[in-house]
Amino acid sequence: MPFSRTSGIDRRLFLTSLVGAAAGVAGLSGCAESSAATGSRGASTAPLADKVPAGTGLKVSSYSGTQQLQFKLAELGALPFKVSSWVNIGAGPDVINAFRAKSLDLANNAGIPPIQAHYQGFDTKIVAINITRKPNYVFATKPGSDIRSVEDFRGKKLAFSQGQAQGVVLLRALKKAGLAYDDVKLVPLTSNQFFTALQSGQVDIAPLPNTQSPAYIAQYEAKGARLITTDVVDLLNLLWAPATVLGDEAKAAAVAAYIPFWAKGQVWTYENPDIWNEEFYVKTQNLTLAQAQGITALANKPLFSPSWDEAIRWEQETADLLAEGGFVKKFDVSSLFDHRFEGIAAKSVAEEYRK
Repeated sequence: MPFSRTSGIDRRLFLTSLVGAAAGVAGLSGCAESSAATGSRGASTAPLADKVPAGTGLKVSSYSGTQQLQFKLAELGALPFKVSSWVNIGAGPDVINAFRAKSLDLANNAGIPPIQAHYQGFDTKIVAINITRKPNYVFATKPGSDIRSVEDFRGKKLAFSQGQAQGVVLLRALKKAGLAYDDVKLVPLTSNQFFTALQSGQVDIAPLPNTQSPAYIAQYEAKGARLITTDVVDLLNLLWAPATVLGDEAKAAAVAAYIPFWAKGQVWTYENPDIWNEEFYVKTQNLTLAQAQGITALANKPLFSPSWDEAIRWEQETADLLAEGGFVKKFDVSSLFDHRFEGIAAKSVAEEYRK
């Protein structure tokens, strides 16, 4: 096996740096597991209501206002419930904390945050899945680096976020290159710290999303920074929610009603890159049109499968990979999926977007 269970980092440092104070997590774990389990059973067995009850509200994540803008430009109409707040939040660890604080009901993330939440003893469920087939991340080097391939990561300092998509992309890339954890130094950071860590030389490598890499390379390529591409993908783009939210009949109905909007918004964005480039990347993200076009050229075609079988297999591989390194305990990921919602996204889009 290429990964050992010990590495050049202290596992305790991960738990404290990525999820808050270790004592806080430990104190919440027991009661969260117990109370959420009850919500989980209710959420997985109670049939979904056909109609969202009047007065129902959800607090929904919308990083950089993406969701509201998508829905507006796509002219999808009004949601059949009130969004009590659009929460400008994206990073997995931040989403988990917001779930705990009950300041967020529904979020859009990759596959690894639900695994991290389970490890912390907080019960959440996946309710919708978009399969991504092309890489969404590249590995950026610090300025002045001589690193040109993943094999060159040996002995280097790598930015690593255990609870985010960037983390699993890095782990999968290391495994594919035959590198063990002990062959590198994993530096625990959250993704919003990666850019600064590269700039300052705190790390040699950081995985950056395609949406950020153009700006970074434009600024630092002349100083010797470069991008290293791989074929490693993070397969899952998903919606998830606390089990207690899904155990509420009215909120569960609202979540089910939201899923088609979410799916159709992604399809519209994929089909209208010119409008999205101008309205989102140029006007709200301050990118040049050329940079925006470079991002959308790499965009994944949305794929919503009527069956979650592939997603469950992928999620299990990811959880096993983390367990192999000692980051989480091994478990059956099927408990993370609320199958009442399976197929809703697929039914809401055209055949070419069903997988």
